Amino acid sequence: MQNAAGRPSMQQAKDGEQTGIKLGCAMFAILLGTFMSNLDAAIANVAIPAISLDLHSAPDTAVWVVNGYQLAMGVFILPLAALGERWGYRRIHLGGVALFVIGSIACAVSPSIGALIAARAFQGIGGACLATVGPALIRIVVPQSMSGRALGWLALTVALSASTGPSIAAFILHASSWPWLFWVNVPISAVVFASAGFSLPPTRGAKRSFDAIGAIMGGIALALSIIGVAGLNTAGSHAGLMIAAGVVSTAFFVWHQRHREHPILPNDLLAIPLFSMSLLTSICAYAAQATALVSLPFMFEQTFGRSIRVSGMLMTPWPLVIVFVAPLAARLAERYRASVLCGIGLALLAGGLWETAALSTSAGNLSIAWRLAICGIGFGLYQTPNNKLVMTSGPRERSGAASAMMSLARLGGMTLGAAVATVMLGKGIDHAPFKALILAGGIAATGSGISLLRLL
Repeated sequence: MQNAAGRPSMQQAKDGEQTGIKLGCAMFAILLGTFMSNLDAAIANVAIPAISLDLHSAPDTAVWVVNGYQLAMGVFILPLAALGERWGYRRIHLGGVALFVIGSIACAVSPSIGALIAARAFQGIGGACLATVGPALIRIVVPQSMSGRALGWLALTVALSASTGPSIAAFILHASSWPWLFWVNVPISAVVFASAGFSLPPTRGAKRSFDAIGAIMGGIALALSIIGVAGLNTAGSHAGLMIAAGVVSTAFFVWHQRHREHPILPNDLLAIPLFSMSLLTSICAYAAQATALVSLPFMFEQTFGRSIRVSGMLMTPWPLVIVFVAPLAARLAERYRASVLCGIGLALLAGGLWETAALSTSAGNLSIAWRLAICGIGFGLYQTPNNKLVMTSGPRERSGAASAMMSLARLGGMTLGAAVATVMLGKGIDHAPFKALILAGGIAATGSGISLLRLL
C-alpha cells in the first residue's frame, strides 16, 4: 500500500529491505561456495611434496590428491545438473555444502594416501554441486537487469580462487601442517550453509526422468579421457590407449543420448549455435590460460633466473587486473555485443602471450609484468560476456544444464591446456616454455575467431 502522498508504506519499505538482505545473502552464499569449490581444485598442488613425505607416498601417487578432486568434479557435473532440474537447485547447493564439509574433514584426518585420495574424490562431488548450480541460482535469484553484473562477480570469484590458491596454500603450510588446508573449509562451509539456507529460494523441480545409464556412460567416458590426458607425461601410463578408449566411449555416449527423452547431455542446448560456439570459445580460453600458467614459472625460474618468490610476484598482474576488468566487462556486456567483447579480449590475450614469448632473457621485471597485465585484461574482458551468453542463450528452466556445460568446458580447457604444457616441458623440447606460450597464444587467437563467428 501507499500513503496519501503516493510514497511507499512502511510495510513496503520493510519488505523491500528484507528482499535486499536476502538477495545479498544469496549472492554471498553462491559466490563463497563457488570460491571454496574452485579454490580446493588448486590449493593442494603446493602441498603435494609435504603430503607425499608425511604419508610415505611416491610423488606420482600423491598427485592424485589433485587429480582425484578434479576427476570427481568432471564426472558428476552433468548428472548433478539433471538432478538439480529435477529436485531443485537449492537442494543441490545445500547438499553440496554438506558433502564438501564431510569430505574436508575426511581429508584432514586421512591416515594414508589412499584414504586421502578417496576423501578428495568425495569432496569433489560436493565441489561439483556448488560449481554446477551456482550460475543457475544467480539467474534465478538476481533480477534480469542485474544478471550481467552478477555473472561478472561470479567470473571474478572463479578467477580469484584459481589465482590465489597457491598463495593461500603457501601461507597455511607456512603456519601449520597440510591437514589445515582442509580444516579451514569447515567454518567457511558452516557460513555458506547458513547463508544459503536463509536466503536461497526453493526452486520447483521439473518432471524429468533421470537417465542413470547415461550418467554412468558419460562418467566412464570423461574419466577415461581425463586419466589418459593426465598420464601423457608419465611412463608406462598407457595414456594413448586411455585417450582412445575415452574418445570411443564419448562417441558412444553421444549416440546413446540422442535417443533418450531426457538425456544427461543437453542436446537441446547444444543444438543452439550460439550456445555451442560459446562453449568452444570457453574451452579455447581456459586451455590457453592453463598452458600459459603452467609454462610461465619454468620460464621465469629456469630461463630468466628468477627466484620462486619473484616468479610468484611476476604472475600477480594477471589475476590482479581481472579484479578491475571483470566488473567493467559485465557493464560493457549490457551495452555492446558480447561476441565482440569476447573476440577483443581473447585477441588481447593472444597478443600478450606472444609478446611474453618474444622476451629476451635479459628482460626486466617491469617488461614482464605489463605483458602479463595485458593477458589479464584480455581474459577478464572475455570471461563475463561469454558466461552471460552461455547462461542466457537457452530457456531459463534449462539454466542448470547450461551451468553444468559451462563448468565442464572450463574443466576440459584447463585439463587440456595443462596437459599440453606438461608434455612440452617434459619432453626436453628446446625453449619449451617459449614455444608453449606461442601455442597458447594460437589457442587464444582461435577462440577469438570462434567468438567473432557468432556475429554471423
